[in-house]
Amino acid sequence: MFDIGMPELIVIFIVALIVFGPKKLPELGKALGKGLGELKRALSEVKEQVESEIEDATSDIKEAVTDVKRQIETEIEETGKTVDETIQETQKELEAEAESLDKTIKDIEEEERHVKSVPEDKSS
Repeated sequence: MFDIGMPELIVIFIVALIVFGPKKLPELGKALGKGLGELKRALSEVKEQVESEIEDATSDIKEAVTDVKRQIETEIEETGKTVDETIQETQKELEAEAESLDKTIKDIEEEERHVKSVPEDKSS
């Protein structure tokens, strides 16, 4: 964490021994150990909170994406149904027009046969 090697630790220990003396050094070590332990716990708690917040945000985003996906799928399905209905209606209309045209053609053919069967008036 601090990247302190063995030579640095020896120097720190000697300075602490000179400054605090041999009687207070064990107390100082305990206090330093407790402080570092509390610092580790606090950092761990902060890390857990941040991870929890990120997880919650990720979950919310996934849920929103899933909802949008469902809405899009529903819209596509409804649009597909509308298109199918329009195609069926148009097909029925075209079939009705085709039948009407067939009837008209048959009527014209019948009229043509009738006209051909009537003798022509040659008196003119």
